[in-house]
Amino acid sequence: MGKVKTFDIFFDHDKTEYSSGDSVSGSVKVELSGPLLCKAIKINCCGFCGVTNKVNDTSWNVEEQYFNSTISVADKGTLKQGKHVFPFKFLLPASCPTSFEGKYGRIIYRVRAVIDTPRFVTDYSAEKPFYLLNLLNLNQVPDIWGVSSSAVTKEFSYMLMKSGTVVLKAQTDMKGYTPGQIIQVKAHISNQSGKSTGHMAASLVQNVSYGTKKPTHDVRTIAEVEGGVVKPGKEVEWKEQIIVPPLPQSSLAGCELIKVEYYVKVRLKFPDVLLTLPIHIGNVSLDKKLQPSNKAAAATAPASTAPASTAPASTPDLASSSRTPTGPSEPAVLPRPIPRVRLNPQSLPSAPPAEYHTGVEGGSPFDQSFPNKRRSQLVSPTAFSYVPGLVFPNNPGGFVTPSSVSSAPYPTDGASSTPIPPPRYSTASSPQDGPQSLYNGFSK
Repeated sequence: MGKVKTFDIFFDHDKTEYSSGDSVSGSVKVELSGPLLCKAIKINCCGFCGVTNKVNDTSWNVEEQYFNSTISVADKGTLKQGKHVFPFKFLLPASCPTSFEGKYGRIIYRVRAVIDTPRFVTDYSAEKPFYLLNLLNLNQVPDIWGVSSSAVTKEFSYMLMKSGTVVLKAQTDMKGYTPGQIIQVKAHISNQSGKSTGHMAASLVQNVSYGTKKPTHDVRTIAEVEGGVVKPGKEVEWKEQIIVPPLPQSSLAGCELIKVEYYVKVRLKFPDVLLTLPIHIGNVSLDKKLQPSNKAAAATAPASTAPASTAPASTPDLASSSRTPTGPSEPAVLPRPIPRVRLNPQSLPSAPPAEYHTGVEGGSPFDQSFPNKRRSQLVSPTAFSYVPGLVFPNNPGGFVTPSSVSSAPYPTDGASSTPIPPPRYSTASSPQDGPQSLYNGFSK
């Protein structure tokens, strides 16, 4: 580096994890082997999102910037030989999304320092990323309470001959989970055909959407469990469990270019019957003490669902009933039947739609035990290659967790939280970088 022996950025208290509204403070340390003529020393702090339609490409097609602040810590002059320390401090906006790194896009935060030298002399620069985490409290997600359920009916054809139908109903015990929790999956299968079905399976799927001109979707199966078959004319109930591994949270509030969604996919391998159950992955788990009571839910129900009158029925007037009618008798008014609720997975926008046919409700009780061919949870070693800081054995392509990385020390008010370790950013161009400057505001 010529006269510059050391040029590094250090965060106060070695902190690399922040949340929106925090201040990022530290210092830039420079050690020179001789005097150095410079025009200025500038420190920049920025946060941005970039997406592309090519895997691991840093030439962003679409960019979104959250903030870009630059300060000058030294004016034009000559830096003497020896060590120099330049402190800095930046305030993060309150609307910044959580850091993210995927195959087609990233949300990146970093500090960069530049020694702006005279013309025809190479500039010196140093850069250091940091991680921003906004905890997703599942208790604050709308419509989070209850189970996630769906149903589907499929015609069963064998050798081009229709042999009946298969009805599949499934649900999860909750709609929101944190890493380390267990998803309880329950499925009801009615094989109303003359042919045995294939093995059934349940899998946890992640769908990341990138807002390029032509939206790009990265769908990955995170974990999968498998069961047995259903014999002809039988109805069975299948129960399984899926452990939630460390995953990015569902919501990237403040980011318009990257959307992260999760759902549980339940399917039969033959015939091709599947349904999707949308769920949320967060950092603060659900607290049942905060669940609205049934009385509160009834009080907030629409007025149209309330009975027309709550007054007690009056005693019939026997004298008036014995009178001879003077006109034609009026037909008796019968009470209106209560409409049956039908589950329609097409109305769930947070997971790919599943085929749905009406008439799947009802059926005989499940009175037969299911010959479950259970397997242990299968996890693809490449399913988490984009997850910051996560690494699997024999997976040279995964990210290696730095020894200095630790979980984010954020208070959670007694609820469990599971933040993701900081990502390791590869060299990437920031938005609107040009060949003449490193950042907007960095000029000679």
